[in-house]
Amino acid sequence: MNKPTLPYTRAAALPAILASRIAIIDGAMGTMIQRYKLGEADFRNAALAGHGKDLKGNNDLLVLTRPDVIREIHDQYLAAGADLIETNTFGATAIAQEDYDLASWAREMNLAAARLARAAADAYSTPDKPRFVAGALGPTPRTASISPEVNDPGARNISFDQLKAAYKEQAQALLEGGVDVFLVETIFDTLNAKAAIFALDELMEETGERLPVIISGTVTDASGRILSGQTVAAFWHSVRHARPLAVGLNCALGATVMRPYIEELSRVAGDAFISCYPNAGLPNPMSDTGFDETPDVTGRLMGEFAKAGFLNIVGGCCGTTPEHIAAIAASVKTYRPRSRHDPLFSTLAA
Repeated sequence: MNKPTLPYTRAAALPAILASRIAIIDGAMGTMIQRYKLGEADFRNAALAGHGKDLKGNNDLLVLTRPDVIREIHDQYLAAGADLIETNTFGATAIAQEDYDLASWAREMNLAAARLARAAADAYSTPDKPRFVAGALGPTPRTASISPEVNDPGARNISFDQLKAAYKEQAQALLEGGVDVFLVETIFDTLNAKAAIFALDELMEETGERLPVIISGTVTDASGRILSGQTVAAFWHSVRHARPLAVGLNCALGATVMRPYIEELSRVAGDAFISCYPNAGLPNPMSDTGFDETPDVTGRLMGEFAKAGFLNIVGGCCGTTPEHIAAIAASVKTYRPRSRHDPLFSTLAA
């Protein structure tokens, strides 16, 4: 494997940064892409001119067909104060790209996305404020724990090994593109997440490059459980073996509804930093972003989380914009980050 062009010196600095202040991760990519009102032609290049399926909506593909749009979005979040920006690879596994008959394009998409985010982060980095790239590994349309057939609970349309292979291909390209940290996010099936974790561990053993990992689950409703049935505490104990740099929650819920679950995670996950990037409240088709929280509301709520001592990393998911991220950054900057208690991690952060 070709080595990344930039060393991982920033990745080694992350634990100390998270121990000393609350770091800011970026906001929604899809919400921002919607602002550009792109058409089918924007999702095609010369190689895809005759592709037989509609491609509009395949946002991960834009790193190849409209990299100017994705770079501009990265720049806006960095200008708003983001310390970490995510690669535009939420659905860039071969499994997810099968829906568009583009499974063979997955590696190229991830490599381009990582390089694009890397260039943006490097352009905004300073000695006092380095910027980091999080290689995003999102969920796939297929789940290892839940049947796709309502009348056959034991049916599955994907295996653990298939998931692991797809995640490993994605992670290898992200690593080559120069990401600083892997982010396994929006987890609604813990078995899928375990496949991603296994793939990351196998890749890093093979390459000798050991990057931090952040794991972020999704509580889907007021039951306090992820879709595959686990409580927040059970989810943490299922992924704790991966020794993540941070664990957290994102998506699905706005901050108000998410609060008891991030509080519980902050209490039980003593040996990891805590991340939180909720949606901008509830869906609202009448608003500009499709969600009901304005930047000042989201910023105030995240400030309350910070004041309560829940956070090390904070940002936004669906419906959030650079304006939301700027408001969050301003709201949390005076509060100290949550402390970890694990001796190993205390050493890393020293």
